[in-house]
Amino acid sequence: MSLERKEEHDHKGWMEERDLTPVEGAYLTVLIWLDKRLRVVDYLEVLEDLYYKVNLQMPKSHTEQYNLDNKFWYWYPLYALGSFSTIAYVVAAISGALLGFYYAPATTGDPSSAFNTVAFIMTDLNFGYMLRSIHRWSAQVMTAAVFLHMLRVYFTGAYKEPRELNWILGIVLISLTMVFGYSGYLLPWNQLSFWAGQIGVEMSLSIPLIGEWVAQLLFGGFTLTQATLLRMYILHVFFLPFVVTALIAVHIGIVWMQGIAEPH
Repeated sequence: MSLERKEEHDHKGWMEERDLTPVEGAYLTVLIWLDKRLRVVDYLEVLEDLYYKVNLQMPKSHTEQYNLDNKFWYWYPLYALGSFSTIAYVVAAISGALLGFYYAPATTGDPSSAFNTVAFIMTDLNFGYMLRSIHRWSAQVMTAAVFLHMLRVYFTGAYKEPRELNWILGIVLISLTMVFGYSGYLLPWNQLSFWAGQIGVEMSLSIPLIGEWVAQLLFGGFTLTQATLLRMYILHVFFLPFVVTALIAVHIGIVWMQGIAEPH
């Protein structure tokens, strides 16, 4: 009997001895097949060892340390606004990525390619109206939830030591949320978008000393052009998602270590 056939025979005998279910047997068969070719088990052992080393170094969560599972205030709706805004952000990100398959950030055409693609999404694309509505409402819910979350943190004194760093991070996040909303508001390139963009140009120009430089950087000039729409698109789709996602991860990590402040 060849070595491979002997190993296969031993493998079948080992599975029969342990009276494994078909699902367990299929799982082990696939795992053994992959391990022979890719050394999967060795890498799984490395990951397991790394997990336990990291887990031993990380502190217990605030909930575990103080046994807060049974404290009613810890699960009060106002204390879930941070999680609620994160969920809304995920929904907006997924729906926005799907909208990106059909949107074109261009001002050419009559009246414009950007406006035409939005009209196509709303009228001709299957479930397009629902998809854009989900994106729009999840963005608005996120903005409202972040604002209410900041109010809750302020009025419960949760911004005080040792949570002042996370409070500053929260201020940065709500500011980026406003920029998220403004840049997305300009993308349909309709009349509301145009005049909102023009107001943004005028506000930029009103900044002392660096006003013209800011208008050139953010809007591509002193009037709305193709450069304006392209800048808003890059800001909304490529720059902000990565920055905001990273900051949210840091924010949640600090909350996990420090815990949610008790109401005063």
